[in-house]
Amino acid sequence: MDIFSAIILGIVQGLTEFIPVSSTAHLVFASRWTNIYNGNPEQITATMAVIQLGTLLAAFVYFAGDIFGISTAFIRDHWNLVTKKRRMRFSGTNGIRPLWMSDESWLGWLIIIGSIPIGTLGLYFKPIIEGSATKNLWVIAVMMITIAVLLTFAEIVGSQRKEMKDFGLFDSLAVGFAQVLALIPGASRSGSTIMGGLLAGQKRESAARFSFLLMIPAITASGLLELKEAIEKRLLSSDDFMALAVGTIVAGIVGYLSIWFLLAFLKKRTTAVFIIYRIIVGVIILILLGKGVLNPLV
Repeated sequence: MDIFSAIILGIVQGLTEFIPVSSTAHLVFASRWTNIYNGNPEQITATMAVIQLGTLLAAFVYFAGDIFGISTAFIRDHWNLVTKKRRMRFSGTNGIRPLWMSDESWLGWLIIIGSIPIGTLGLYFKPIIEGSATKNLWVIAVMMITIAVLLTFAEIVGSQRKEMKDFGLFDSLAVGFAQVLALIPGASRSGSTIMGGLLAGQKRESAARFSFLLMIPAITASGLLELKEAIEKRLLSSDDFMALAVGTIVAGIVGYLSIWFLLAFLKKRTTAVFIIYRIIVGVIILILLGKGVLNPLV
């Protein structure tokens, strides 16, 4: 991989990781356009995972205050419970949050619980995720349209009344299981999780913010695991890593701007523009595949 290709992948990753249009779908096309590794699925998967670390860094920087507040509150509240032997009384959020636990500490638990579904199923389906099936354009096109339809449904039926301070276990599990859809190419991690949040009655901005916080453990785990395997299996050369370092930095900068844009956008607008975009792209891919213009796997 050369630096130019890495920069292209970094820009694509940064633009599409947080905006609900599917980073995998766009990275598959970008990898074809740049022809990295001659289409080797394992190497492409490793490259995507490493470049994801750039957008992970963007999330860490953007949400540094939230992460610090959640972490310190989590440690403080549980330390106080152990040392002061406080009674565990439940009458907080939705009658579930213990009274001794702050909103920040409770949010920490919601992130942990919401990360369990994708952590478990992600490891189970890891061999499939790394294979060529997850680069199949038929699957990508169908999921682009499917999530667009589900997101439309969520926009229509969602009450959009909950702030993050109102979230309970149902919210965590709804978004957590929705995130599992991100294992299917073309679904979009942000698109799936925002959809799950809207269905749970969350406000758009709150759903997006929680989905981004929930992404952090998943992207950290998958990115570091793929990086470890890429090094151990020597999937990427030293030159590849040098180019990827540049691409990762680019992904981080663009990703930070994407987070800022989407959160500001969803304060006043719906996800309609992303829904329309997904349907148009999905239909175009299906037409080109049907006419034989595109090969689904190469």
